[in-house]
Amino acid sequence: MKVVVLISANAEWRAVKALYPKLQVANSIYGETAILKLGGWDLKLVHSGWGKVSSAAVMQYVLDHDQPDLSINLGTCGGFEGVAQVGDVILVERAFIYDIVELMGEPDFDYYASSLDLSWLPDPEPHPTRRGLIASADSDLVPDKIPYLKSMGAVAADWESAALAWVASKNDARLLILRGVSDLVNEKDGEAYDNFSLFEERTKEVMKKLFEQLPDWLNGIKR
Repeated sequence: MKVVVLISANAEWRAVKALYPKLQVANSIYGETAILKLGGWDLKLVHSGWGKVSSAAVMQYVLDHDQPDLSINLGTCGGFEGVAQVGDVILVERAFIYDIVELMGEPDFDYYASSLDLSWLPDPEPHPTRRGLIASADSDLVPDKIPYLKSMGAVAADWESAALAWVASKNDARLLILRGVSDLVNEKDGEAYDNFSLFEERTKEVMKKLFEQLPDWLNGIKR
């Protein structure tokens, strides 16, 4: 089974390279790539970059050029205080883009919403997760958006999941998104805002945990 692992944010990619300092990193037209041997698997790692534009472009590029049997996105997310906890792993079942601004009519948030078919995952799952809805935008999570996002059923937010899921769904491609909650945001503030060092340290912890668990997910997948 050919597997490509997409890593989005720069801090997440730095954390991965620190975890595996012997990675032989190469360049592609979009960013850095590497091959990682992990738990008997040969994984192609791709730094897909932050935000919706790079995520959508790299997702389509990977599907066209690598033709993987499975694409995986491992990364961080901001959890909603009172709904999620730091260290939770969100298994994304559905994602939507929420930073659409429509001044000539009602915004159609459903157009960029995608549900992921996860029927091929192992049952029971090899590690505890929180299945749920994640909201994406090209923005850190603005506190006053949280009540609306909670009302939509979201438990966390990031910059990339919805774009990755949308492109994968259009291609009828298997995608697994696992996002660890690195920090919490409430209706007034976020614990990592103006504290990037906290985000970087938590990111290292999240990426270490996700890569340690990854072989168990792969070994249990229904082929």
